[in-house]
Amino acid sequence: MTSAPVNAPRGTTEETPFLEGPRSRGFELVRALRIFVELIRGFRALHFVGPCVTVFGSARFGEGHPAYALGRALGQELANVGFTVMTGGGPGVMEAACRGAKEAGGRAVGCNIELPQEQALNPWLDRHVTFHYFFVRKLMLVKYAYAFIVLPGGFGTLDELFEIATLVQTGKVKDFPIVLMGSEYWAPLIEQLRSMLGAGALTASELNHVTLVDSPEQAARLAREAGLRRFGLRYAPRPRRIFGERGLDQHLPG
Repeated sequence: MTSAPVNAPRGTTEETPFLEGPRSRGFELVRALRIFVELIRGFRALHFVGPCVTVFGSARFGEGHPAYALGRALGQELANVGFTVMTGGGPGVMEAACRGAKEAGGRAVGCNIELPQEQALNPWLDRHVTFHYFFVRKLMLVKYAYAFIVLPGGFGTLDELFEIATLVQTGKVKDFPIVLMGSEYWAPLIEQLRSMLGAGALTASELNHVTLVDSPEQAARLAREAGLRRFGLRYAPRPRRIFGERGLDQHLPG
């Protein structure tokens, strides 16, 4: 992974000074160009990965944790119905989903993020991209997904969940299921959402976009139904060698 700039304080990343308020015009221009390059790099790496389902979940729940086993089973089911599993590329539940997909003969891709304490990539990825900027990474996790499945996690997982929920609420993305897996873990959140519904902060139709399940088979079925309804699970653009493009079975140049 790319290290922090030489003049950055210990424990920061390149994103840290960018978010600290106005800087010189030159600084802002260089960062805008870096963001543009990062976007293009993400588009180039992920355009040909096939129909994806994005799986969110904690990096802290390792093998032996119930959420790891759930993620592994989910990855297998998603691969069985023809999806590439996309995650944040790290350990824990993300690793579990990728591992399950690979064990079932499927594919897994990761959108990793540069952090002050580096997030190690899991070993089950067919392709990965490491981003400096969270908002670019989150764009990629949304752009290539037919559905979003959220396993137990912490602040990062909640951030990703409510980012997707807001995009669905505002119509920026349509007909994409949001599936929470693990009814016991998510029950307090569902109660809070129902309380918000009662207070008028949410509508019933907005809350209906969120589905709570415990079964990996049911989660994969919901994703498959959405994929068939919107795209027929046939969307798979072909790489063009003249542009140096590569499919998921081929390594990217450089």
